[in-house]
Amino acid sequence: MAIKIVTDSTSYIPKKYLEKYDISVVSLNILLKNTNRRETSISNQTFYKEMEEAKEFAVSSQPTPEEFYDVFDKIAKNGDDIVGIFISSEMSGTYSTANLVKNMILEKYDINIEIIDSRTNCMQMGFVVLEAAKHAKFGKSMNEILDITNNTIKNSRFVFSPSVLDYLKKGGRIGSASALIGNLFQIKPILTVNNGKTDVLAKVRTKKKAVSTMIDILMNDLKEKELGGVIVHHINCEEDGLTLAKTLEEKLNMKVDIQDIGPVIGSHVGPGSIGIAYFWK
Repeated sequence: MAIKIVTDSTSYIPKKYLEKYDISVVSLNILLKNTNRRETSISNQTFYKEMEEAKEFAVSSQPTPEEFYDVFDKIAKNGDDIVGIFISSEMSGTYSTANLVKNMILEKYDINIEIIDSRTNCMQMGFVVLEAAKHAKFGKSMNEILDITNNTIKNSRFVFSPSVLDYLKKGGRIGSASALIGNLFQIKPILTVNNGKTDVLAKVRTKKKAVSTMIDILMNDLKEKELGGVIVHHINCEEDGLTLAKTLEEKLNMKVDIQDIGPVIGSHVGPGSIGIAYFWK
């Protein structure tokens, strides 16, 4: 009997790691131009082109109970336990649906299922998932994996700077950053996910200053700490992502990958946004 890790598509974990650690993914859905699709069934490039041409805001929704059930049932049939790590419950009903399906599965199988609210998204959540999956592969116990998972949640951060705030405002995911509306043309905010909601870390005047401020925040977090992992996120602005990654490589003396953000989070934050997700040990 093993412990298998399940997450949702808004973790945006690179495919090579999903395969390496046998991580299962349930997909959130995106509605655009009256067409509803699983986030994982459409390429980011295609989606952002469609969104630009549609000139409308896309609408996201949580995975269906049926998809959750199929994924959990497949694992449970083998007698394996499950740790599910999902997008903040403040941002989506995914966590709630996972718990609902968990109870259905436990009526059928004698296994252990733990459902965790990551209180975040993107690769801040992704690193939590990867740490859990690595230690599950090493044969750690359920309690050990849960401790590692909770510690990684606490010792991680996602900082990002949206190109505009219109998408966050429209999607209702802006949290305390709502105070920035009305200053859209005067500032470039540095945002983070704090206690499950979007929060403001800093306000600057230019995109260049926003990037340097995000780097400063990361370097300050790492004082006397060991970096566990770091990745640059971008929303349909690969060149900006590559430039930021190169700067971080020089400061950290290590390879820094970039990862594009998919339709669900991308439609809430907006194209042109850039950020850094990382954790420390």
